[in-house]
Amino acid sequence: MQPEFIRNFSIVAHIDHGKSTLADQLLLKAGAITEREFKEQLLDDLDVERERGITVKARAVAIDYQPDAERWARLAALLKGADQPDAAAKPGKPPKFELNLIDTPGHVDFHYEVSRSLAACEGALLLVDAFQGVQAQTVANAYAAIEAGLEIIPVINKIDLPVTRIDEVLDEIETVIGLDATEALMVSAKKGVGIDEVFQAIITRIPPPQGDANAPLQALVFDSKYDNFRGVVTYVRIKEGTLRKGDKIRFMRAGTVHDTLEIGRFRPNMQPCDVLGLGETGYVITGVKEVAHIHVGDTITLNHAPAHTALPGYKQPQQMVFCGMYPIDATDFEKLREELERLSLNDASFSYAPETSDALGFGFRCGFLGMLHMEIIQQRLEKEADVDLIQTAPNVTYEVVKRNTHEILHIDNPVDVPDAGDIDEFREPIARVNFILPTNCIGPIMQLCEDRRGIYKSTEYLGPDRAQLIYELPLAEIIYDMHDKLKSATRGYGTMDYEVIGFRPADLVKMDILVKGVKVEALATIVFRDFAERRGRQLVKRLKKEISKHQFEIALQAAIGSRVIARETISALRKNVTAKCYGGDITRKRKLLQKQKEGKKRMKQFGQVEIPQKAFLSVLEAGNEE
Repeated sequence: MQPEFIRNFSIVAHIDHGKSTLADQLLLKAGAITEREFKEQLLDDLDVERERGITVKARAVAIDYQPDAERWARLAALLKGADQPDAAAKPGKPPKFELNLIDTPGHVDFHYEVSRSLAACEGALLLVDAFQGVQAQTVANAYAAIEAGLEIIPVINKIDLPVTRIDEVLDEIETVIGLDATEALMVSAKKGVGIDEVFQAIITRIPPPQGDANAPLQALVFDSKYDNFRGVVTYVRIKEGTLRKGDKIRFMRAGTVHDTLEIGRFRPNMQPCDVLGLGETGYVITGVKEVAHIHVGDTITLNHAPAHTALPGYKQPQQMVFCGMYPIDATDFEKLREELERLSLNDASFSYAPETSDALGFGFRCGFLGMLHMEIIQQRLEKEADVDLIQTAPNVTYEVVKRNTHEILHIDNPVDVPDAGDIDEFREPIARVNFILPTNCIGPIMQLCEDRRGIYKSTEYLGPDRAQLIYELPLAEIIYDMHDKLKSATRGYGTMDYEVIGFRPADLVKMDILVKGVKVEALATIVFRDFAERRGRQLVKRLKKEISKHQFEIALQAAIGSRVIARETISALRKNVTAKCYGGDITRKRKLLQKQKEGKKRMKQFGQVEIPQKAFLSVLEAGNEE
């Protein structure tokens, strides 16, 4: 298809503002699906997405849109006035447009998915709820689209709600984001209202792709997934040149050469074709089975006529939350490794590395962008791959400067923290947090941030009832339960977005947990020194509830170095060995009790304590009680 008839765009918004519903309506109105096939969250094909009602993975789909003669006459006039190519504005039979849509997630943990999608587009629909208005992720995603140089079309969704604030929301778009809201579209994705106007805006306001169809091929790899039968399916956007079925292609970063066994487009399912032209979005299957050979952000070019330079690609995502994942059944270790490898192909912001633990055996240290990202990966492993897991408490990444060598260590596992005498400086990650909340909730949120060592930056009023509050907070104080506390304090009306801005020195210590005198590495945490004693007491109390009684006494201790700061004791499970003695000489009972005491002494010497899965997550719950 000629580039002037192609439009590449994304839908970006805060979570639950209707991105997936709008995408479904665009498919339905264009005839890509029938009324019978239509269902909610059509593009959210992962089980976890349907269960939670959120988008986790960006999803591409090509929509063929052909306007009727009357609408085309109006579009042609608008295109001429917008300096679009003349070919797009010829009168006569209405042409067919190819609209390549990429539906994106809205949660802060999946912002990397959004940034990858924007790199494959020329425009974006910025969706804003007609009642909730501009929220934290609305601002973050809008700025990401502006930085990518995209044409942004504001869209007010949910205008069918019984209560709306449309005038105020339009003011917020102009004051907070700085976009002209005079031409904002009014739609109801649920009812299908205003969808024709959305198509018109996409065609007339989003520019067609630029480039040379005869230049050496440059195709951006913006996503990939693994198919058990066909190997790796690579998602591409053609930036320069043309790709044909059967071409021998080279991945410029990996340096590998492959034959194109199949190319095609998403309509919305995979549909093979013979050519992917300039500006088009589609998929390539090369038969590659090794997931390590494909890199998101790589450039595909022709082997016989390669491009001189690769495309810029993507900034490497920085994992900030780490936890250990261990199979409950040791025989599942290899299966877990294979599933993690496939997930890392489909999700470039997830990483893993093997590790061992005395308490849990062989497993993997996994890195995530946030807590929701971690929960999604765990859920996909347990449900899709059917692997039963023990997950250790998550930790953020710290920096340690060694005393003599001044070497900087990146610590994502408390076990790796050097001895206190070898540490010159301990640094923690700091995030800039943007809260958008009702004005009557500013006090409780400021108190919440102060309790978590936050540094106040600014307050900006978005209207008589809403404000934007900016704080700098330690990342460790945000990821565990800040979102829940915010929702509680603002009765569900507050939202937050955060960005890691660097590392700062702090008075941090490693807190070990000893169970029956033995350090359990999986329960070790890094805490602020002033909070250590309180946190240690809460943690051992929580562990006492989670660990069941054994035939011997169990001491639970929290310690910093060699100094014990908290202790709880689980008493022994006592069997009544004298139950069958009815009266008689007291020495008989004493002999039985003495025999039990000697047996328990042996158990205490050799017995192993069973620690349940829930005990490893009690580190989080103890933090929540603060």
